[in-house]
Amino acid sequence: MITQDSIEALKARLDIVDVVGSYIELKRAGASFKAPCPFHDEKSPSFVVNPARQKYHCFGCGVGGDSINFVMEYEKLSYPEAIEKLAATMNFTLHYTDNAPQKKRSNLLETLNDWYQKLLEEKPEALTYLHERGIYASSIERFGIGYAPTSPETLRFLEQRKLSAAEALEQGAIGKGDEGRLFARFIERITFPIHSTSGAIVGFGGRTITGHQAKYVNSAQSAIFNKSRLLYAYHLARDTIYRRREIIVTEGYLDVVMLHQAGFTHAVATLGTALTTEHLPLLRKGEPKVFVAYDGDKAGRAAAFKAAKLLSTSGFDGGVILFEEGKDPADMIKEGLTNELNALLHRPIPFIEFVIQSTIEGYDLRDPKAKESALHESLGYLATLSPLLQEEYRLYVASRLGISPSLIRIGQSKNIQPKAINFSHHDIWELSLIKTIIERPEVTDALLDFIDASLFQYHVQEFESAISGRTDDPRLGALLMDERIHPFSGDEGLKAELITFLIGHYTRELKKLNTQNTVSFDQKSYLIRQFRNKIERLKRGELVPLT
Repeated sequence: MITQDSIEALKARLDIVDVVGSYIELKRAGASFKAPCPFHDEKSPSFVVNPARQKYHCFGCGVGGDSINFVMEYEKLSYPEAIEKLAATMNFTLHYTDNAPQKKRSNLLETLNDWYQKLLEEKPEALTYLHERGIYASSIERFGIGYAPTSPETLRFLEQRKLSAAEALEQGAIGKGDEGRLFARFIERITFPIHSTSGAIVGFGGRTITGHQAKYVNSAQSAIFNKSRLLYAYHLARDTIYRRREIIVTEGYLDVVMLHQAGFTHAVATLGTALTTEHLPLLRKGEPKVFVAYDGDKAGRAAAFKAAKLLSTSGFDGGVILFEEGKDPADMIKEGLTNELNALLHRPIPFIEFVIQSTIEGYDLRDPKAKESALHESLGYLATLSPLLQEEYRLYVASRLGISPSLIRIGQSKNIQPKAINFSHHDIWELSLIKTIIERPEVTDALLDFIDASLFQYHVQEFESAISGRTDDPRLGALLMDERIHPFSGDEGLKAELITFLIGHYTRELKKLNTQNTVSFDQKSYLIRQFRNKIERLKRGELVPLT
């Protein structure tokens, strides 16, 4: 059995927001985080993660617990299995009672990486390749770049160091052939250690320098290595990402190394795979703008199109940067074109524009039927966005197609999954607040200090009926009977929801104000200061009166 002291020590190192956020997308809601519950089907997010209490709870289906409970439920693991999975992810060594075998996770991958780094110093061809690509010795050391030798040499090293072959198999350092023969997964390759968000090595990427058919290979999927949930160098980029609230996603390890070397320390890379929904929780951390920086060739454009579509329909802000003429970021930095690269990175094509533009470019607009198909595909994409964005981009689609805006009529296709509900923009939030007022009329007076009917977009009449106590309004009766709409839970839950809503409201008002020309400069300056002050106070957890 795992000792209780060991379990408590592991718990002390876990952050429930990081644990849950590695599985599902979390959005901040005041002091907590919210998401649609992963354990039952729902449209209105009722799953809450509380970092202060290190607990999660779903107000829809009632599940709840700590980080270990979540992994148990999500992965369908037993209590010990969940603990061991979390420990492996954290590179934490568990201790077991005397009457059971001692089961500790060794530093096998770290030991291998140290060896790979020493071997690189003895491999002139590998060092020459890295130096020719423009990589400094300081970057080689910072990123832990190494060199993996032949398969027999690696197996001999593991044996000499008395490192468990079973554990090496489990962690993807070696493989087993059909006849049971062991082999090293990385053979005569430059190695790039891949880390978890906590900084522990969980696998490797390897680039051939001896002409192997596969230019790049990665560790095999394992309990600690899932390439669809990891981003190369995220552990090094995290602080800059949080500070700048920007992240650059590239396609290659060397691009990341060179970007960091040139000062773009918020760059990361996918691990030889396209950007997927499994990457989104990690990209969401810190709420950065996401810039997808891919090659401008056919494959790069196709990958950028898929990424832009995924990120835009998931509510991310950011854009696409394409590198033309066969050059990638690493090439530009090596050639001393850092200023040009910097300018390019500051001129991204917004995701939505890129998707629409790429969609329409796939059709011959001289053919009326092709133009009609381009219109239908564009409208299908717009239907996955929020109503506000649909309205904003109607004219853009019309202008790209050269047609009248009156032809742009957006209807939700049966085959299109609607965009996940966002509390701060959709009527579901308004209905939840109204239901809270109906069920808890004692909060009405306090609420009216911070919110009134002018802030509602969809359900003004229901709100006014609720605050006036007109319980005979049939719309309120229907709302009470609707089990999909949940009132906000408790005073803290209500406060957190109000803060999130009001931050969104005042941020939108600030953006609108910046574009207005009918307000005098002095009045505009005053209002800007007022809105910014309110947003800052709300972000500190303080409810701000309307007046």
